[in-house]
Amino acid sequence: MKKRLLPLLLLVLVMSILAACNFGGDSKEDSGTKENGEKAQELNVSIMSEPPSLNPQMATDATSGTVIKNVFEGLTRVGKDGKPENAAAEDVQVSDDKLTYTFTLRDTKWSNGDAVVAEDFAYAWKWALDPKNASEYASILYAIKGAQDYNEGKGKVEDVGIEVVDDKTLKVTLTNPTPYFLELTAFYTYMPINHKVAEGNDKWFSDAGKDFVTNGAFELSEWKHNDKIVLAKSDSYWDKDNVSLDNVNIQMIESQATANRMFTSGDIDFIGGDFQAIPLDAIEGYKKDKSLQVQDFAAEYWYKVNTTAKYMENVNIRKALALSINRQGLIDNVLKADQKPALGMVPPAIQNYEEKEYFKDNDIEGAKKALAEGMKELGIKDAKDIKIGISINTSEAHSAIAQYIQEGWHKNLGIDVSIDNSEWQVYLDKLSAKEYDLGRQGWIADFNDPYTFLEMFTSANNGNNDTGWEDAEYKELMGKIVKETDTDKRLEYLQQAEDIAMKQFPVIPVYYYTTTYVQKDYVKNMEPNLMGFIDLKWVSVEK
Repeated sequence: MKKRLLPLLLLVLVMSILAACNFGGDSKEDSGTKENGEKAQELNVSIMSEPPSLNPQMATDATSGTVIKNVFEGLTRVGKDGKPENAAAEDVQVSDDKLTYTFTLRDTKWSNGDAVVAEDFAYAWKWALDPKNASEYASILYAIKGAQDYNEGKGKVEDVGIEVVDDKTLKVTLTNPTPYFLELTAFYTYMPINHKVAEGNDKWFSDAGKDFVTNGAFELSEWKHNDKIVLAKSDSYWDKDNVSLDNVNIQMIESQATANRMFTSGDIDFIGGDFQAIPLDAIEGYKKDKSLQVQDFAAEYWYKVNTTAKYMENVNIRKALALSINRQGLIDNVLKADQKPALGMVPPAIQNYEEKEYFKDNDIEGAKKALAEGMKELGIKDAKDIKIGISINTSEAHSAIAQYIQEGWHKNLGIDVSIDNSEWQVYLDKLSAKEYDLGRQGWIADFNDPYTFLEMFTSANNGNNDTGWEDAEYKELMGKIVKETDTDKRLEYLQQAEDIAMKQFPVIPVYYYTTTYVQKDYVKNMEPNLMGFIDLKWVSVEK
């Protein structure tokens, strides 16, 4: 998952945030004591925007996912060691042929007191697959037998391999052995929803309150749209004794600089990871005082290409743009957080996969040659007649990156490049409608396998594609990948698929992410995992 990401705040909003310095609206002294007299543990953080959706089956972005994965819990979760472990399921049995998974649920409850039952999982998954609901992440459920046919209108819901044996038992049949299936069941599209609450109520996830019921370590205590979210420790969570935080106050702050000032003044306890990003101009200072933490991250920053747009439909124009980016210069002069130039589609942080470099960084001569070929094919005499736009969501970092690349393309290729800056939800809508030429995206691994970076391009109709690109040979290879049981052969197919995509450039790779963050000394166990997710279940504030 994963689109990462917005306008500068009006001065009055900035001043009001700085003046309040407390996301719940109460003073720190008033909100710091529990009913038993003990000091409450509160964590203050921020995100960059209003989450587009807190429905686990509809969310597609990291901002929404940050909240969802801390208030809902799947059958499994990614543990501290980066490997899947039992969560809402207390036991998992896998058949000898690796096609049938039988999950036994724990005795656990929803935040409204209802028992969490197998039907809650079955209902949520089938809801995501129902074509009329247009869940953009439905394809992540295609490992399940009959799921793809049902989602594409070619099959019946009754043929989907999801069986509720009884309240505590869920049996799932796969189309093919899927070695990472227990990682998938930790992803938010696989999380349950309370079917009793959701049936007939298509707005259950729109606001905090009695309808927004959750089964995770935290409840959605308050949601003031475009302002703040407050999470409270759930008394109904099965493992509540291992949850230290009582409240998590999440302010929505579009300006990274504002959030950084609040961190410096002590009003925010943590910036970085999948919460608010550190401003680029603050990186060097945190490096110098040795407070900056840098970790590997299975994620990539790239520009999606609308291959149906004028000029962008030509593969040589796309190639010229890809080759002419000075990625190392961008990292050294703008990003400054030990990122690595991306010369392929699969980050090196993905384990057991050989990273390939498909082109040279800053290959100006190669870019000019490709540009000349593209202009000839399009009947263009002068490069300045090529006018393209870079679309970004509002962020100091995205703007700085786009300006750097814009200047390079104009200087080295002579083309006319504009930058289109939109608020997050508007930006997502533009991508979905293909109202763009090039659109920035950060794609984070949904699970630790190359497939998560390649699968979305199987079909132009995939909800996460947005490029209009589709290739018959690529599609055939992706079909082989999901059926292949031999590990080496499967990796060979994955490599061949990446080879095809990197000859046609439906995306232009820019850099492989690192996770950077800074935190107050009293914040403990708040390290992002390989996918960049911070599990607040393990975090404590020890003042």
